[in-house]
Amino acid sequence: MTFIDAVFQYGFLQKALLTSTMVGIICGVIGCFIILRGMALMGDAISHAVLPGVAISYMLGINFFFGAVFSGVITAIAIGFVSQNSRIKHDTSIGIMFTAAFASGIIIITMLKSSTDLYHILFGNVLAVRSSDMWITLGIGIIVLGAVYLFYKELLVTSFDETMGAAYGLPVRVIHYFLMTLLTMVTVASLQTVGIILVVAMLITPAAAACLLTERLWVMIFLAAGIGVVSSVVGLYFSFTYNLASGATIVMAATAIFVLVFLFSPKHGLIWKILKVKKKRASLV
Repeated sequence: MTFIDAVFQYGFLQKALLTSTMVGIICGVIGCFIILRGMALMGDAISHAVLPGVAISYMLGINFFFGAVFSGVITAIAIGFVSQNSRIKHDTSIGIMFTAAFASGIIIITMLKSSTDLYHILFGNVLAVRSSDMWITLGIGIIVLGAVYLFYKELLVTSFDETMGAAYGLPVRVIHYFLMTLLTMVTVASLQTVGIILVVAMLITPAAAACLLTERLWVMIFLAAGIGVVSSVVGLYFSFTYNLASGATIVMAATAIFVLVFLFSPKHGLIWKILKVKKKRASLV
Protein backbone atom coordinates (compact mmCIF):
# COMPACT_ATOMS: atom_id res chain seq x y z
CA MET A 1 0.00 0.00 0.00
CA THR A 2 1.34 3.40 -0.98
CA PHE A 3 1.62 6.29 1.44
CA ILE A 4 -1.11 8.28 -0.36
CA ASP A 5 -3.53 5.33 -0.23
CA ALA A 6 -2.79 4.90 3.46
CA VAL A 7 -3.53 8.59 4.14
CA PHE A 8 -7.03 8.22 2.67
CA GLN A 9 -7.66 4.94 4.47
CA TYR A 10 -6.28 5.43 7.98
CA GLY A 11 -7.56 8.10 10.33
CA PHE A 12 -4.42 8.08 12.49
CA LEU A 13 -2.31 8.97 9.44
CA GLN A 14 -4.64 11.84 8.53
CA LYS A 15 -4.27 13.25 12.04
CA ALA A 16 -0.50 12.79 11.85
CA LEU A 17 -0.35 14.58 8.48
CA LEU A 18 -2.42 17.55 9.66
CA THR A 19 -0.51 17.84 12.94
CA SER A 20 2.95 17.62 11.34
CA THR A 21 1.96 20.14 8.65
CA MET A 22 0.82 22.68 11.22
CA VAL A 23 3.97 22.10 13.28
CA GLY A 24 6.09 22.70 10.18
CA ILE A 25 4.31 26.01 9.53
CA ILE A 26 4.44 27.49 13.03
CA CYS A 27 8.01 26.32 13.70
CA GLY A 28 9.13 27.93 10.45
CA VAL A 29 7.36 31.21 11.21
CA ILE A 30 8.60 31.62 14.79
CA GLY A 31 12.04 30.30 13.81
CA CYS A 32 12.56 33.30 11.50
CA PHE A 33 12.36 35.72 14.42
CA ILE A 34 14.48 33.46 16.61
CA ILE A 35 17.43 33.32 14.20
CA LEU A 36 17.18 37.03 13.31
CA ARG A 37 17.52 37.84 17.00
CA GLY A 38 20.44 35.44 17.38
CA MET A 39 18.44 33.42 19.89
CA ALA A 40 18.95 29.87 18.63
CA LEU A 41 20.27 28.85 22.04
CA MET A 42 17.18 30.39 23.65
CA GLY A 43 15.01 28.20 21.44
CA ASP A 44 16.93 25.17 22.64
CA ALA A 45 16.55 26.33 26.24
CA ILE A 46 12.77 26.79 26.05
CA SER A 47 12.31 23.44 24.30
CA HIS A 48 14.08 21.68 27.17
CA ALA A 49 12.55 23.84 29.90
CA VAL A 50 9.01 22.60 29.23
CA LEU A 51 9.92 19.08 30.40
CA PRO A 52 9.22 19.60 34.14
CA GLY A 53 5.88 21.19 33.33
CA VAL A 54 4.95 18.24 31.11
CA ALA A 55 6.00 15.76 33.80
CA ILE A 56 4.04 17.56 36.53
CA SER A 57 0.98 17.71 34.24
CA TYR A 58 1.13 13.94 33.77
CA MET A 59 1.53 13.47 37.52
CA LEU A 60 -1.53 15.65 38.27
CA GLY A 61 -3.57 14.16 35.43
CA ILE A 62 -4.10 17.47 33.59
CA ASN A 63 -3.38 18.45 29.99
CA PHE A 64 0.38 18.91 29.50
CA PHE A 65 -0.23 22.16 27.59
CA PHE A 66 -0.76 24.15 30.78
CA GLY A 67 2.24 22.80 32.65
CA ALA A 68 4.54 23.12 29.64
CA VAL A 69 3.62 26.74 28.89
CA PHE A 70 3.96 27.65 32.57
CA SER A 71 7.42 26.10 33.01
CA GLY A 72 8.65 27.50 29.67
CA VAL A 73 7.59 31.07 30.46
CA ILE A 74 8.95 30.87 34.03
CA THR A 75 12.31 29.67 32.70
CA ALA A 76 12.42 32.51 30.11
CA ILE A 77 11.71 35.06 32.85
CA ALA A 78 14.35 33.49 35.11
CA ILE A 79 16.96 33.66 32.34
CA GLY A 80 16.27 37.35 31.80
CA PHE A 81 16.23 38.09 35.53
CA VAL A 82 19.61 36.45 36.18
CA SER A 83 21.34 38.10 33.21
CA GLN A 84 19.91 41.55 34.00
CA ASN A 85 20.71 41.48 37.71
CA SER A 86 24.21 40.01 37.76
CA ARG A 87 27.50 39.96 35.89
CA ILE A 88 26.46 36.68 34.28
CA LYS A 89 26.06 37.03 30.51
CA HIS A 90 22.88 36.01 28.71
CA ASP A 91 24.23 32.80 27.15
CA THR A 92 25.61 31.65 30.52
CA SER A 93 22.26 32.36 32.17
CA ILE A 94 20.56 30.27 29.48
CA GLY A 95 22.93 27.38 30.11
CA ILE A 96 22.29 27.45 33.86
CA MET A 97 18.53 27.77 33.77
CA PHE A 98 17.58 25.40 30.97
CA THR A 99 19.82 22.60 32.25
CA ALA A 100 18.35 23.05 35.74
CA ALA A 101 14.80 22.89 34.34
CA PHE A 102 15.60 19.88 32.17
CA ALA A 103 17.30 18.08 35.07
CA SER A 104 14.33 18.70 37.34
CA GLY A 105 12.05 17.29 34.65
CA ILE A 106 14.17 14.12 34.44
CA ILE A 107 14.03 13.74 38.23
CA ILE A 108 10.23 14.06 38.21
CA ILE A 109 9.98 11.48 35.40
CA THR A 110 12.19 9.12 37.39
CA MET A 111 9.90 9.50 40.40
CA LEU A 112 6.88 8.51 38.30
CA LYS A 113 6.10 4.80 38.20
CA SER A 114 5.28 4.78 34.48
CA SER A 115 7.33 6.91 32.12
CA THR A 116 6.53 5.18 28.81
CA ASP A 117 4.17 7.95 27.69
CA LEU A 118 6.81 10.57 28.44
CA TYR A 119 9.26 8.80 26.10
CA HIS A 120 7.29 10.18 23.14
CA ILE A 121 7.47 13.68 24.63
CA LEU A 122 11.26 13.45 24.47
CA PHE A 123 11.58 11.97 20.97
CA GLY A 124 8.17 12.45 19.35
CA ASN A 125 5.79 9.98 17.71
CA VAL A 126 3.46 11.73 15.31
CA LEU A 127 1.93 8.44 14.14
CA ALA A 128 0.45 8.02 17.63
CA VAL A 129 -1.00 11.52 17.84
CA ARG A 130 -4.41 11.72 19.51
CA SER A 131 -7.37 13.82 18.42
CA SER A 132 -6.91 16.07 21.47
CA ASP A 133 -3.24 16.66 20.55
CA MET A 134 -4.25 17.50 16.97
CA TRP A 135 -6.80 20.08 18.09
CA ILE A 136 -4.38 21.60 20.60
CA THR A 137 -1.78 21.94 17.84
CA LEU A 138 -4.32 23.49 15.50
CA GLY A 139 -5.47 25.94 18.18
CA ILE A 140 -1.90 26.93 19.04
CA GLY A 141 -1.15 27.36 15.35
CA ILE A 142 -4.07 29.76 14.88
CA ILE A 143 -3.06 31.78 17.95
CA VAL A 144 0.62 31.98 16.95
CA LEU A 145 -0.04 32.91 13.32
CA GLY A 146 -2.66 35.46 14.39
CA ALA A 147 -0.25 37.04 16.88
CA VAL A 148 2.53 37.28 14.30
CA TYR A 149 0.13 38.88 11.81
CA LEU A 150 -1.18 41.43 14.33
CA PHE A 151 2.24 42.39 15.74
CA TYR A 152 4.34 41.90 12.63
CA LYS A 153 5.69 45.48 12.54
CA GLU A 154 6.70 45.43 16.21
CA LEU A 155 8.43 42.06 15.82
CA LEU A 156 10.11 43.24 12.61
CA VAL A 157 11.59 46.39 14.14
CA THR A 158 12.75 44.81 17.38
CA SER A 159 14.20 41.77 15.61
CA PHE A 160 16.52 43.86 13.48
CA ASP A 161 17.33 46.66 15.95
CA GLU A 162 16.05 46.70 19.54
CA THR A 163 17.65 50.09 20.19
CA MET A 164 15.70 51.65 17.35
CA GLY A 165 12.56 49.91 18.58
CA ALA A 166 13.06 51.43 22.03
CA ALA A 167 13.63 54.86 20.41
CA TYR A 168 10.26 54.50 18.67
CA GLY A 169 8.68 53.90 22.07
CA LEU A 170 8.08 50.18 21.64
CA PRO A 171 8.04 48.08 24.84
CA VAL A 172 11.08 46.04 23.82
CA ARG A 173 11.17 43.86 26.94
CA VAL A 174 7.45 43.10 26.73
CA ILE A 175 7.82 42.13 23.07
CA HIS A 176 10.74 39.86 24.00
CA TYR A 177 8.72 37.95 26.58
CA PHE A 178 5.73 37.91 24.23
CA LEU A 179 7.92 36.17 21.64
CA MET A 180 9.18 33.78 24.33
CA THR A 181 5.57 32.90 25.14
CA LEU A 182 4.86 32.19 21.47
CA LEU A 183 8.05 30.12 21.31
CA THR A 184 6.90 28.10 24.32
CA MET A 185 3.50 27.48 22.73
CA VAL A 186 5.15 26.33 19.48
CA THR A 187 7.38 23.99 21.48
CA VAL A 188 4.32 22.51 23.20
CA ALA A 189 2.63 22.02 19.82
CA SER A 190 5.71 20.19 18.53
CA LEU A 191 6.09 17.75 21.43
CA GLN A 192 4.08 14.92 19.92
CA THR A 193 5.61 15.41 16.46
CA VAL A 194 9.36 15.80 16.95
CA GLY A 195 9.72 15.77 20.74
CA ILE A 196 11.62 18.02 23.12
CA ILE A 197 15.05 16.84 21.96
CA LEU A 198 14.57 17.68 18.28
CA VAL A 199 12.13 20.62 18.31
CA VAL A 200 14.96 23.16 18.14
CA ALA A 201 15.93 21.70 14.75
CA MET A 202 12.46 22.46 13.35
CA LEU A 203 12.67 25.96 14.77
CA ILE A 204 16.08 26.73 13.31
CA THR A 205 16.74 24.62 10.19
CA PRO A 206 13.80 25.68 7.94
CA ALA A 207 14.26 29.34 8.93
CA ALA A 208 18.01 29.13 8.28
CA ALA A 209 17.39 27.66 4.83
CA ALA A 210 14.88 30.42 4.07
CA CYS A 211 17.41 33.03 5.25
CA LEU A 212 19.81 31.87 2.52
CA LEU A 213 17.13 32.30 -0.15
CA THR A 214 15.88 35.84 0.53
CA GLU A 215 16.63 39.09 2.32
CA ARG A 216 13.01 40.11 2.92
CA LEU A 217 11.44 39.02 6.19
CA TRP A 218 7.92 38.39 4.90
CA VAL A 219 9.29 36.24 2.05
CA MET A 220 11.54 34.46 4.53
CA ILE A 221 8.53 33.66 6.74
CA PHE A 222 6.57 32.08 3.88
CA LEU A 223 9.62 30.15 2.65
CA ALA A 224 10.41 28.86 6.15
CA ALA A 225 6.80 27.75 6.62
CA GLY A 226 6.87 26.01 3.23
CA ILE A 227 10.16 24.25 4.01
CA GLY A 228 8.75 23.20 7.38
CA VAL A 229 5.68 21.69 5.69
CA VAL A 230 7.74 19.82 3.07
CA SER A 231 10.08 18.52 5.78
CA SER A 232 7.17 17.32 7.89
CA VAL A 233 5.39 15.56 5.03
CA VAL A 234 8.55 13.94 3.66
CA GLY A 235 9.65 12.91 7.15
CA LEU A 236 6.20 11.46 7.88
CA TYR A 237 6.38 9.47 4.62
CA PHE A 238 9.70 7.87 5.55
CA SER A 239 8.56 7.32 9.13
CA PHE A 240 5.43 5.46 8.01
CA THR A 241 6.99 3.58 5.09
CA TYR A 242 10.14 2.34 6.80
CA ASN A 243 8.92 2.29 10.44
CA LEU A 244 11.41 4.93 11.59
CA ALA A 245 11.24 7.47 14.41
CA SER A 246 9.02 10.31 13.20
CA GLY A 247 10.92 13.14 14.89
CA ALA A 248 14.26 12.01 13.51
CA THR A 249 13.01 11.55 9.93
CA ILE A 250 11.32 14.98 9.90
CA VAL A 251 14.49 16.65 11.17
CA MET A 252 16.67 14.81 8.65
CA ALA A 253 14.33 15.91 5.83
CA ALA A 254 14.70 19.53 6.98
CA THR A 255 18.48 19.12 7.17
CA ALA A 256 18.59 17.68 3.65
CA ILE A 257 16.69 20.71 2.33
CA PHE A 258 19.07 23.04 4.17
CA VAL A 259 22.10 21.30 2.62
CA LEU A 260 20.61 21.71 -0.87
CA VAL A 261 19.92 25.39 -0.24
CA PHE A 262 23.37 25.88 1.28
CA LEU A 263 24.95 24.45 -1.87
CA PHE A 264 22.68 25.81 -4.61
CA SER A 265 21.10 29.02 -3.27
CA PRO A 266 21.22 31.60 -6.13
CA LYS A 267 22.81 34.35 -4.03
CA HIS A 268 24.49 32.57 -1.14
CA GLY A 269 24.98 29.02 -2.41
CA LEU A 270 28.47 27.54 -1.99
CA ILE A 271 28.52 26.08 -5.51
CA TRP A 272 27.71 29.44 -7.14
CA LYS A 273 30.32 31.19 -5.01
CA ILE A 274 32.97 28.72 -6.18
CA LEU A 275 31.90 29.18 -9.81
CA LYS A 276 32.04 32.98 -9.49
CA VAL A 277 35.54 32.82 -8.05
CA LYS A 278 36.65 30.58 -10.92
CA LYS A 279 35.14 32.97 -13.49
CA LYS A 280 36.93 35.93 -11.93
CA ARG A 281 40.22 34.06 -11.96
CA ALA A 282 39.67 33.03 -15.59
CA SER A 283 38.94 36.63 -16.60
CA LEU A 284 42.18 37.80 -14.99
CA VAL A 285 44.31 35.28 -16.87
